Amino acid sequence: MTEVHGRIWQKGQPVDGFTFSGISDCLDDEDTLVWADIYDPDHDALVALADELGLNVWAVEDATAPKERTKATVYRSHTFFTVYAVEMVTPDDDTTATLTKHRISAFVLPRGLITVRLPPVEGGDPNFGIKDVSQRFDELGGQEYGVGALVHGLLDVVVDGHFEAVQVLDDDIESLEDDLFAESSPPKSLQRRTFRYRKDLVELRRVVLPMREVVSAIKSRRMDSKTAPELDPLYDDLYDHVLRASEWTESLRDMVTTVFETNLSLQDARLNTVMKKLTGWAAIIAVPTAVTGFYGQNVSYPLMNTFSGFVVSSAIIVVIVAWLYVMFRKRDWL
Repeated sequence: MTEVHGRIWQKGQPVDGFTFSGISDCLDDEDTLVWADIYDPDHDALVALADELGLNVWAVEDATAPKERTKATVYRSHTFFTVYAVEMVTPDDDTTATLTKHRISAFVLPRGLITVRLPPVEGGDPNFGIKDVSQRFDELGGQEYGVGALVHGLLDVVVDGHFEAVQVLDDDIESLEDDLFAESSPPKSLQRRTFRYRKDLVELRRVVLPMREVVSAIKSRRMDSKTAPELDPLYDDLYDHVLRASEWTESLRDMVTTVFETNLSLQDARLNTVMKKLTGWAAIIAVPTAVTGFYGQNVSYPLMNTFSGFVVSSAIIVVIVAWLYVMFRKRDWL
């Protein structure tokens, strides 16, 4: 069901009276700034609004398409971008993904921002991060800087969510390393958890890496329009955060791959250790088997049926077994 929320500022002051039908009237007023947030939009209503505001028809289709990658497109009258906010949820088991994505598409107009959000496929809070965007805007004093402050607040919340997800995954992967090198054998769930984190990192990488293009495109459009230069340092800082999140995600991807490969190597090493011990004990057990088998043959042999023969055979067993045990211990086979 379509939900529409929004805020209006006139001459830098917040005012009441936001309505979906009045968006175009607000955008026509040079002293008015409007933010409209549309959740689970009705396609026909959104198309009608796009016709009224002169939005690109293909951008509208991208905003409602079931699958769309992170990107930014600059048109003559507005800028369109799609980003993904993320949150970490508690998984039901060791194979369920912990990463939930929330898609946010936005139309950036000279005096307004229209955000379009779709329901998350994986579940999660439908209003994830939206209140934070409004709060960031107020803390910044965004009324003085116009729509650029709204866009910065939105992207800042999204990038902060990326950082939080990367931090959670980093901590989880460190716990994998602790289990991997524990003195006891790693738990059976380690491989399943490793596979789950690899899937989460693949999904996170798909939404984090393209953010560089989105922020760069918006920065370029702002520089061309020369609006609110006071926000330029904030956008530079935002771009730096995007780069750090991208680099961190790449390093974690390498790390979890290393954990997976190291686990396989450790399993091979443990198997080799077990095989060495089994081989060593098999060689030791073979000595008394061979000696007693020789003296148990049904033909005459020296010291047959004598006490001295028993002593000699026992001595041979003890000496050879002791020698093998010492040699194997020196070679770390036992």
